[in-house]
Amino acid sequence: MGTQAPPENGYGRSNSLEEKSAKEKAIDEWLPITSSRNAKWWYSAFHNVTAMVGAGVLSLPYAMSELGWGPGVTVLILSWIITLYTLWQMVEMHEMVPGRRFDRYHELGQYAFGEKLGLYIVVPQQLIVEVGVCIVYMVTGGKSLKKFHDTVCSTCKDIKLTYFIMIFASVHFVLSHLPNFNSISGVSLAAAVMSLSYSTIAWGASVDKGVQQDVQYGYKAKTTAGTVFNFFSALGDVAFAYAGHNVVLEIQATIPSTPEKPSKGPMWRGVIVAYIVVALCYFPVALVGYWMFGNSVQDNILISLEKPAWLIAMANMFVVVHVIGSYQIYAMPVFDMMETVLVKKLNFKPSTTLRFIVRNLYVAFTMFIGITFPFFGGLLGFFGGFAFAPTTYFVSHINSFIPCFLLTRKDTFLFEESNSFSLVFL
Repeated sequence: MGTQAPPENGYGRSNSLEEKSAKEKAIDEWLPITSSRNAKWWYSAFHNVTAMVGAGVLSLPYAMSELGWGPGVTVLILSWIITLYTLWQMVEMHEMVPGRRFDRYHELGQYAFGEKLGLYIVVPQQLIVEVGVCIVYMVTGGKSLKKFHDTVCSTCKDIKLTYFIMIFASVHFVLSHLPNFNSISGVSLAAAVMSLSYSTIAWGASVDKGVQQDVQYGYKAKTTAGTVFNFFSALGDVAFAYAGHNVVLEIQATIPSTPEKPSKGPMWRGVIVAYIVVALCYFPVALVGYWMFGNSVQDNILISLEKPAWLIAMANMFVVVHVIGSYQIYAMPVFDMMETVLVKKLNFKPSTTLRFIVRNLYVAFTMFIGITFPFFGGLLGFFGGFAFAPTTYFVSHINSFIPCFLLTRKDTFLFEESNSFSLVFL
């Protein structure tokens, strides 16, 4: 006689479920996004400033030169209002389903569009934004280091940009091993302070330089097609400047939440502070820079400001510190995605060695692309239109409307404000 199988009762299944639940909990405590939930509201403030006020602010005067006064001011103001509104939607949607938190952008997409379709819609665009930003900042950090070197030591031997990108990358080979968002809060705070500092230097030095002789505010392009192309390229630059929504849910996931005190309270407080800082950075730089230089302004306002040398050198070093923090903010969700796939799908054991290899490979990849394509920043207009605009301006509205519609149909929860406003925008 063969050995009898154990009787089928609920105990075996219960133990199995408990083991699975304990394993998933252990994995969640190891993954970067969900490993620490003790952030304060001011963490969200400087994380959002660091994510949004990137080096893109320095290209806003150039975008203004391609848009013109009327359309340029309108686009800047509307972008500020619309992106603040969509960010508010995302903060509200983080816990719109009772008992559940959408800790990642793609989780909200999956709830809105379905498990597979949500991934197909959100993840490719999110990765384009986050990996694209990391590559752009790798190049920007290298260029700013080179500008600092050339300004401080104008008689020194010229050093290739490649080496400065490698120097910049060497910092990330160290910082990328900080485990989660809360562990990079100090780096993020320094980056937020630097963003306000170099933005102030940019418009302050422009005012000191004064309106240039023979300044012109018309479109530079000689043909209608060129003007239209530049106009849409400038819209992409503005979309890039306001691209911080891709990491909002991940930032909010680090804030503690209870039914009595949901995370949206401290998160929204931090967002308001962040957007005040955004306005203080963006509007003076864009308007003053364009006013002083007109359509002759460079695509980086600091290039148009040649003197005083010490101030321009300081501003470039501030940019370096800022993009170090921004790189980490945008890289953290990518680390989370890669580590989630390796641990949950491919069944790798969560370990320091796995994290060390994965993150070093990612930094090396972005460094290699940055070195190979140092003109990558010139593609900002394309990426702004292709991925930054959808994830910042559009997908948020769709994400808000569909879950609200489903929840209304189920008679379980009605998020009235998001539902009605989304209808207007859709």
